[in-house]
Amino acid sequence: MNTRLCRLWGLAAIPFLIPFVTPAITPDRDVQAVRIRVLAYNIKHGEGMDAQVDLERAARVIRSLNPDLVTLQEIDNQTTRTDGIDQAQRLGELTGMHAAFGDFMEYRGGHYGMALLSRYPLVDVTNHRLPDGEEPRSALAARVNVGDRKQEIIFVGIHLYRTADERLAQARRLVEVFDDVTTPVILAGDFNSTPDSDVLNLLRQSWHVPMKGDDHFTFPSVDPRREIDFIMYRPAERFELVEYRVIDEPLASDHRPVLMVLEMK
Repeated sequence: MNTRLCRLWGLAAIPFLIPFVTPAITPDRDVQAVRIRVLAYNIKHGEGMDAQVDLERAARVIRSLNPDLVTLQEIDNQTTRTDGIDQAQRLGELTGMHAAFGDFMEYRGGHYGMALLSRYPLVDVTNHRLPDGEEPRSALAARVNVGDRKQEIIFVGIHLYRTADERLAQARRLVEVFDDVTTPVILAGDFNSTPDSDVLNLLRQSWHVPMKGDDHFTFPSVDPRREIDFIMYRPAERFELVEYRVIDEPLASDHRPVLMVLEMK
């Protein structure tokens, strides 16, 4: 185990974790206002609704939204399903962002998990183990210094799974992991839970979970009927919500991407 990557909170982590650094896009921000564009997107290993695996297409969607921070769910790393491609590294290259992969489990000759992308360097990347369900799960976290003022936040990607009880146990552990953390935290991903679920009710006690508006369903991407992808943050007083919306993208994945724009105070 690479203990350097797991020292952030001194908690157990899944052993397989590979951070990737690719040339980052140079930030162009007003030094007086730190705005952060956050994207949560389950890309289903790049497989679109046309049953074609096309990472370049997923990358085009990401680039079109000009995010600073991205959580990606259902990412393959060197599996036979996706031709042995290291998808986190490839998406970092295609978007010009720093990238980190955190695995859940071995899968088809490689590994399966999720990824973070960031316009800014990812520091102290840690893959926190959550209670297992039908599949292993984790929370992939990194410290990021955002904007010209280098304000530090912790950025966390999540993909809860599978039953309501399993997801609630995972959410409880997530709350425990960050309970004593005073640095601002942004948590984003596929929660597989609706706004009225026990999971979201629990997380609302620790994170601010804004409402998206009328067009709030995120799954499936064609004729969406469920809201299960979210972005949330804490403490609420450190952020001002500028924008929060679901992107109408019906082809690149079975989920619609979710975009939030925040301004740090």
